[in-house]
Amino acid sequence: MKYSHDTPMTLHTLPYISKETSPNPTHSIIWLHGLGADGHDFEPIVDELNLPDHMAIRFVFPHAPAMPVSLNEGYIMPAWYDIKQHDLGIEHDRDGIHHSASQIQMLIDQEIMRGIQADHIILAGFSQGAAMSLYVGLRQSKPLGGIMVLSGYQLLPEEDAIEACAQDTPIFIAHGTGDSVVDVSLGKHVYHYLTSQSMDVVWHDYSMEHSVCPEEIADIRAWLLRRFQVLA
Repeated sequence: MKYSHDTPMTLHTLPYISKETSPNPTHSIIWLHGLGADGHDFEPIVDELNLPDHMAIRFVFPHAPAMPVSLNEGYIMPAWYDIKQHDLGIEHDRDGIHHSASQIQMLIDQEIMRGIQADHIILAGFSQGAAMSLYVGLRQSKPLGGIMVLSGYQLLPEEDAIEACAQDTPIFIAHGTGDSVVDVSLGKHVYHYLTSQSMDVVWHDYSMEHSVCPEEIADIRAWLLRRFQVLA
């Protein structure tokens, strides 16, 4: 595998880790970490997915900027936006979300500039990163290859903005039934909302807390194999 650690292609993108499964990638997966983590958090997923060798995929793991987080008494940590309350369904940091969305969009645009088609790009995330992947993915001018929402929730629901092209983007949602950080009801709300919009959505839940389990990784792998077969 080819590695390029913490090196942005341009000065305008977030710093990130890049891992290519084969030379000349034809697909990209941009994977957003959760609150307090960084791009290294999901780097091991590349090997754990055990995808076929012939799939040429570039994994991009960006690092969120460090900022004070109100919920953690203003402690500075990597975050995609500020969190002010334990109830993640209310009072979202609109300015922080919009700022991070623009930075994530630049990563998507960069992959397209590298020759990856928009519908060969999958946007994935965990927890806060999952919320951002959903927020950005639903606002694309061209359909993506897919969106993965792992232990996530909906941001700024009052905006209710799903671009027409995003209607054709398949979505994978997974959540732990014992999640005490992001309650499973928030994940189910996303699922029901998207299905009400006639979107292609799959739901998986697991007997786990705020984490990722082997069964979830197996389901992600199966979903990616189906997506890449369609996109090939």
